[in-house]
Amino acid sequence: MSTVAVWHRADLRTADNAALAAAASALDGEADAVVPLFVVDPHYYGEDGLACDSRLRFLHECLLDLDRQYEALGSSLTLLRGDTQRRLRRVLDSGGVDRLLVNRHPTSRRGKAVADEVLNWAATDAVADDGLRYVENRHRDGTVAVDTREGWREECEAYFEGEPTSRPASLPSNPVDSDTTIEAIEDEFDVTPAKHDVPEGGTLAGNARLSTFLEGIRDYPGSVAPPAAAADGTTRLSPYLAFGALSPRQVYRRLHEEAPACRGREMVVSRLFWNRHYHQKLADWPGWTQRSVNPVFRGLFLDQHDPDLDRAWRTGQTGFPMVDAAMRALVETGWLNFRMRALVATFYVYVLKQWWKRGADFMYAHLIDADAAINYTQWQSQCNLTGVHPVRVYDPAKQAREYDPDGAFIREYVPELAPLPDEQLPRPEKTPEHIQQECGVDIGTDYPRPVVDYEQEAAEARRLYSDLADRAREAIREGSRVWRRASLSRRRRSQTDTESSTGQTQLDDF
Repeated sequence: MSTVAVWHRADLRTADNAALAAAASALDGEADAVVPLFVVDPHYYGEDGLACDSRLRFLHECLLDLDRQYEALGSSLTLLRGDTQRRLRRVLDSGGVDRLLVNRHPTSRRGKAVADEVLNWAATDAVADDGLRYVENRHRDGTVAVDTREGWREECEAYFEGEPTSRPASLPSNPVDSDTTIEAIEDEFDVTPAKHDVPEGGTLAGNARLSTFLEGIRDYPGSVAPPAAAADGTTRLSPYLAFGALSPRQVYRRLHEEAPACRGREMVVSRLFWNRHYHQKLADWPGWTQRSVNPVFRGLFLDQHDPDLDRAWRTGQTGFPMVDAAMRALVETGWLNFRMRALVATFYVYVLKQWWKRGADFMYAHLIDADAAINYTQWQSQCNLTGVHPVRVYDPAKQAREYDPDGAFIREYVPELAPLPDEQLPRPEKTPEHIQQECGVDIGTDYPRPVVDYEQEAAEARRLYSDLADRAREAIREGSRVWRRASLSRRRRSQTDTESSTGQTQLDDF
């Protein structure tokens, strides 16, 4: 009996799954059975796993949904507990499985080390059907030795326009039993979610969320930036894409089949291209999660760690209400819209002068939609650790006035300021004493005063980056290793920062 295993990683679905389709095709020839499997690795649980309980619960819901999908096909999902590499090796060495199929997926750190080893096994076949280029020709530091961007947009567009891989009509029963259950894993690691308003995991829930969004897609452009509106008005599909409960191509296809032609649809399509773009960055250089892409900024502020400032940022006690509301929302719900992610990241680096990686790791640990390819590349881009992005020091007060003018977001997450008038919320420390008394709010007691002088720190950040600009540009000159590592879009290659009126990059910029 010949058996093919399908190792699920970030592809927790049965439709548009190239590895599963290849395994099903093998049933017509050399294979008699297919073993869909997922390894529950304890390394990703606990404090060192950089995964909050709510994200683990979302993963577990995706796995339960995936098992139901396989049951509908006549099969089941094998769950194995233990070190990923050892468990997969044991599956192959047991004599019951002859071949291991897996979808390529850019990753880093421990996940990359495990995947690299598994992909080198003679019995492993990797499938790439995600719009990305996977290059073997690399420098010793992992940087691709060729330019992956030439013609990239056209190839990525061909992926989106291509027909999704079909789900098998049926599968034979899975001959390999699970050695654990989701219930056992949750009991062992005490996965009790502490966050609220977390979406349910799984393909079924993801498709339902997409259907709801498509009904109101015309309103999407106005919901992107204001954080209070974004909570319900944006797609909220990012966790389903991060875990692969839905593929980018599936979302793209439904957009064109079900949504009217409108600005909202154009914006979501562009964001799908951005999703692929940032995954290409991580595929080109896995070091994005660990060190600054531009060596000129390596270790910037590493020696200036201030535990008090760091703690104030993490707990939402900086005295800047828009920053504090965003950080509390992150911790309480595991989600932030893009603008708030950019605000808190740049505030941490430019204003508080803290080493970027501590902040990026904290955000990654709390996000339900945590995706290494997006979180770390965005932190580096927003904080200009590339040397080519603008130094945008977001003013928290200005962000509050423009994107939370009625104070809905601040009042929800910083309730101690709720009694203050709208006009006082961006800078509560400037609230006159008589208004504080009338409202029963004592700034300095009920809510902290600013932990730093924003204007002074912003000016210092601009001076510092200006002093380093020439060296940074030289390090990332076109054709250099750092330039290839950064995997720059065409817009960044031209060193411009032009955007459409809605802040949306055009597809030609890729």
